[in-house]
Amino acid sequence: MPDHSRSLVIVGAGGHGRELLDVVEAVNAADGRTRYAFLGFLDDGSADPDLVARRGAPLLGGLDMLGRLDADYLIGFGDAAARLRVDRYASVHGRRPATLVHPRASLGGDVRLGPGTVVCALASITTNVRTGRHVVVNVGASVAHDCRLGDYVTVAPGARISGGVAVGAQAWIGAQANIVARRNVGDRAVIGAGSVVTDDIRVAQVVAGVPARPINAVPDRPRPLDRPWPPDRPQPLDRPQPLDQPWPPDRPRPLDRPRPLDPPQPLDRPQPLDQLRPPGDHTGRPPGQRDAPAPG
Repeated sequence: MPDHSRSLVIVGAGGHGRELLDVVEAVNAADGRTRYAFLGFLDDGSADPDLVARRGAPLLGGLDMLGRLDADYLIGFGDAAARLRVDRYASVHGRRPATLVHPRASLGGDVRLGPGTVVCALASITTNVRTGRHVVVNVGASVAHDCRLGDYVTVAPGARISGGVAVGAQAWIGAQANIVARRNVGDRAVIGAGSVVTDDIRVAQVVAGVPARPINAVPDRPRPLDRPWPPDRPQPLDRPQPLDQPWPPDRPRPLDRPRPLDPPQPLDRPQPLDQLRPPGDHTGRPPGQRDAPAPG
């Protein structure tokens, strides 16, 4: 039988990259043949060599090796912006991304996965679902009917996306988060772990809680403090407010620090009854002084 296996590398040797190797090995075992011949990891950062060696896989070098290897690739970075950069580099060099579905994942009919998408173990995607490039549907996550996931979206472990939800490019759906049906999540939005999303989420908005509420904005780059914040963008709560500018009316003003109460003054010590009037009779006159006799 001819060998139809394809060579494969994983870009990124951190935790997510090593998890992707589990998916590769599970796909090969389920097929009963080596669909992907794994060559090793590529990583420009500080990958732990001991953890990589324990997977029995070599660390081949940095990202520049991808242009010299005749191999398909997976991107093992959780960060969406990093996946975008690697995808552009690989596309320039004509490399093809692998698309993998763990054999223990559940895919319904009419599901189209974009290039480089990975569906991990115990994940569920039902019907009429479309994903963009290099989407990650992580362990135990579920995507219901009629959903659209943009390029480089991450659906973290255990997250639940109900029917008819549209998720923009590079958005992050945190672990165990829930999005109710027919909501829109903007590009680069971040939904905190365990949140319940009941409203639409704007572009680059960070939300958390039950129900989810905005907690910050994700600026494209740090903004110098001497430049005014654009009026059409929500201002991050942690940005210090210059003292010479009025406080924004749409932000809660911090309460003045309460002044401590003055310590209670001790009550005057009650005076003994025998000291309430000077010595003498009941009139208070000195002893020996008597009333003059009344005239006859």
